Amino acid sequence: MRINIFYSTIIALLLINPALAQIDSSLLKTQEGDTTRPSLTMDAIYNRPFLKLGKTPVSIGGYVESNWQYASTSGITVGNQFQFRRFSLFVASTITQRLKFLAEVEYENDPSGDPDQARKGGEFEIEYAALDMELHPLLNLRGGMIINPIGSFNQNHDGPKWEFTDRPIAMTQMLPATWNNTGFGIYGKHYHKDWMFGYELYLTGGFNDSIIDNTQGKTFLPAAKSNTARFTSSASGEPLITGKISLRYNKVGELGLSYMGGVYNTWRVEGTPVDDKRSVHVYDVDFNTVLPVLRTTLTTEWAWVFVDIPPNYTQQYANKQFGGFVDLVQPMIRGKILGWNQATINLAVRGEYVDWNVGKFTSTGTRMYNDLWSIMPGISFRPSAQTVLRFNYRHQKQRDITGNTIGATIGNTGAFSFGLSTYF
Repeated sequence: MRINIFYSTIIALLLINPALAQIDSSLLKTQEGDTTRPSLTMDAIYNRPFLKLGKTPVSIGGYVESNWQYASTSGITVGNQFQFRRFSLFVASTITQRLKFLAEVEYENDPSGDPDQARKGGEFEIEYAALDMELHPLLNLRGGMIINPIGSFNQNHDGPKWEFTDRPIAMTQMLPATWNNTGFGIYGKHYHKDWMFGYELYLTGGFNDSIIDNTQGKTFLPAAKSNTARFTSSASGEPLITGKISLRYNKVGELGLSYMGGVYNTWRVEGTPVDDKRSVHVYDVDFNTVLPVLRTTLTTEWAWVFVDIPPNYTQQYANKQFGGFVDLVQPMIRGKILGWNQATINLAVRGEYVDWNVGKFTSTGTRMYNDLWSIMPGISFRPSAQTVLRFNYRHQKQRDITGNTIGATIGNTGAFSFGLSTYF
């Protein structure tokens, strides 16, 4: 979406109430997101800090991310880089009893998640805009522009919630992070003592031929994010199905199982078949918990991607991909630090692996590579739960499809980064 969408949203907020621009600060009340407790990952979209605007039905909030980075790959570096990656504004409204609306407008310029964004200079877009109609705890309707619930990171991606400046590689460069589409679906939750259950099921627009026809020269699901036409039309004319079930036991943690799939290619033109139907299928498992005694937070997610590739394509375009990450966050100091009463210093480490070409060459029987592994230790300081300063070091090794590790974009990478992210 163009930049004027962002300014139009700000103007609309000011027009909600003629006196809004002169609201006394005493009328602004912080809401820590949805008051429904306990919560699952599926609640992340509402589990954010909001400011209530007096007696109006509208609440607003947002977050920002910015960082410095110095990286070197195979001895090649572009030096010090200062990056303003994201600015997000969200607006929520309780229209009437059991009718809720939430919208999020975001500026994003993150080449680590979308290499094409560096060339485009970033972009403003409407990331989420959906109405929830609550019929029963186990049956609720949602429609509009939604976030497809594939895995946990796609739903719970806000920068202030994480101890790392970079988003997980597998969730951004294998899966399309913050993958959103126009569609409709149902969701529900049930609680019983220490047990929680939730489900989501949506039919939306989806992928197109760009996942195997892109500037990356490989099977690359994130390429479909550049296709803004998906918000009004579907390349295949078939719905993308996304479903997730979540199960949480308070004494153990939360387990999520999700699936996303459908036909992605343009297989007919003006009603006439021009190609076979080709499908994409994604399976994802995620888990999070807080380990006892030390209170270590463990967050992990792993995904498998299967894509029907035309028979005339080379094996550079994979029909199977695999990847994921594991985060460990250990609080070291809690309490009053530098005048902040509830500050925290954390040690953290992330391990990642992605294989964009799982399998062997049919001609030789040797393994295909095109993979990457990374380990990223870090330290973070949180003066409050809503704000984080983080320093990370990344050690990464990447190979091309033949296993080569020499080049400007592959090989051994060392990277330092320092950044901040905060809700407001």
